[in-house]
Amino acid sequence: MQSTIELLNTTYERIKPHIHRTPVLSSRGINKIAGTELFFKCENFQRGGAYKMRGATNAVLQLSDRQKNKGVVTHSSGNFAQALALAAKRIGIKAYIVMPTTAPQVKKNAVLEYGGEIIECEPTLKAREVASRKIEIEKDATFIHPSNDEQVILGQGTSCMELLEDYPDLDFVVVPIGGGGLIAGTALAAFYFGNDCKVIGGEPFEADDAYRSLQSGKIESNDSAKTIADGLRTQLGDKNFPIIQKYVDRIIRVTEDEIVEAMRLVWERMKIIIEPSSAVALAAILTDKDNFLNKKVGIIISGGNVDLQNLPF
Repeated sequence: MQSTIELLNTTYERIKPHIHRTPVLSSRGINKIAGTELFFKCENFQRGGAYKMRGATNAVLQLSDRQKNKGVVTHSSGNFAQALALAAKRIGIKAYIVMPTTAPQVKKNAVLEYGGEIIECEPTLKAREVASRKIEIEKDATFIHPSNDEQVILGQGTSCMELLEDYPDLDFVVVPIGGGGLIAGTALAAFYFGNDCKVIGGEPFEADDAYRSLQSGKIESNDSAKTIADGLRTQLGDKNFPIIQKYVDRIIRVTEDEIVEAMRLVWERMKIIIEPSSAVALAAILTDKDNFLNKKVGIIISGGNVDLQNLPF
């Protein structure tokens, strides 16, 4: 049986031909505002516009021939939907994508462009699960969870592996937390490849189930998730939660105004497009400056798929 380090290394070698090694950018202006040295790992430049291409690719590359013939199914508000559709297209298999009616049109358009078949549902986790289960049964498709899947988690961890390869002496890596796949993979990578590097999550107050889950010791859910960070309107799962409990230092919650301000700051100062979910990580640093003062901090910019007709500023 492979160790976690071996699994991460094997995963990276498997997906490397299919993904971009994304750049790491910095901004003197934002460093000055934050009072620390920030290194932005720009997964907004990843194929599909988000880090999720990593996990989706790792999952589809390990399907059996029978599974490939039947196709794959997932439920997602956007970024994993795009990633799985694109990863499936690259190996020539069918992808059924369950998306809430409220998902940004830009993300729906991308799924269609990548050849995915969209099945719309009501914007609740229950509705997503019911719709995807129906497809799974009717089409005999393989369900791949956007965040609560071991192969997806390992794939998402490769972004932090690259970041630490470029900057091995980071004190912290801060990431947005929604379904938990990115932060779980990042936490494993930081533990095994970092030098006493702590991982911290950023989460909206309006969808703070992960924060509450760490407090209570069990997976919590949100009665509603009225956050602009549409990619974070989901909850942890039984595969990623134990990793998060063991390896994540803490979670910082941020307001909607703080998310918008952080997003605006990156657009204005760095001249790159990031989506609201990505801005949550920077917002967390800016709202808790004292704990990051004069440290070296990595930030994973999770994606840049924005509906330009509905900008928050």
